Amino acid sequence: MNTKHMTLGEFIIDNQRFFKYSSGELSRLINSIRLAAKVVNHEIRKAGLVDIIGAAGDINIQGEAQQKLDVLANDLFKQTIINREIVCGIASEEEDDFVIVEGKDKSNENKYVLLMDPLDGSSNIDVNISVGTIFSVYRRVSPEGTPVTKEDFLQKGSEQVAAGYVAYGTSTMLVFTTGNGVDGFTLNPAIGTFYLSHPNIQIPEEGNIYSVNEGNYVHFPKGVKNYIKYCQAEEDNRPYTSRYIGSLVTDFHRNMIKGGIYIYPTSSIGPKGKLRLLYECNPMAFIAEQAGGKASDGYKRILDLQPTELHQRVPFFCGSTKMVEKAEEFMADHPADADY
Repeated sequence: MNTKHMTLGEFIIDNQRFFKYSSGELSRLINSIRLAAKVVNHEIRKAGLVDIIGAAGDINIQGEAQQKLDVLANDLFKQTIINREIVCGIASEEEDDFVIVEGKDKSNENKYVLLMDPLDGSSNIDVNISVGTIFSVYRRVSPEGTPVTKEDFLQKGSEQVAAGYVAYGTSTMLVFTTGNGVDGFTLNPAIGTFYLSHPNIQIPEEGNIYSVNEGNYVHFPKGVKNYIKYCQAEEDNRPYTSRYIGSLVTDFHRNMIKGGIYIYPTSSIGPKGKLRLLYECNPMAFIAEQAGGKASDGYKRILDLQPTELHQRVPFFCGSTKMVEKAEEFMADHPADADY
């Protein structure tokens, strides 16, 4: 099929044979995420006109102040998925614990679990900066027909069958992989349809952008400090350009298209890092690798880490392969920093 005007629905049908597990459920799940993303996009576009920006007044499980749109996006995605009885369980960054999804007959026959960060970078909404949604899909490991367990969610990232994100920016894009490359779809708001705009995305092997919150420089491990100095040195094709927005989806998307590295390391004020392994690092690492990039915790491949808790935090180095490998060289000089 000519991909020039291919819709997301057509793409799913045309490529279902390449899915790791060919299943109508997985196709329906991607379609449900598409629907929820369109609704969230509509709500975001109203921010500032209606009372949906600012803090909601609650604190989530990570001890962070929830934004009103965090709560709204979480509810929209959760209800859209639950209503269609596609998954047997959902885990969200905004929920204390995982949610068991039962069918109308109280059965648990569905094969997949969904993990999500419903609105990454939501505090940026107040100042009109791009935000996003991140999602990750696994096949359950518990017996079908029984309630899901925590072990269904605590799987290595290498076991993902699909992962993606939605970037709500100057245009709204849905980017995802099912283990056969990465493709991006842009929403035509006039008719509410996602069209294939970025087929087979590839991260440049090398880049000239480094994305890190340099305001925390004094708190960073020695290896990260030395890598930043390397990025700033005037030699070879450096200094690199520093670009940091503070919204993982937006920073990652830019670096995937242009080439670069995103770093959120451990620090003296965040000894385990900030980003969540299950909701942010694993899906982005899966996407990065499928696009020819690399993702690690500074020492080990992210997708090989064994999760031990739902809201586990880890350091994150992700992007162009050569840039991540160079950062790992600096980190290797300080192995004590791996004790997070």
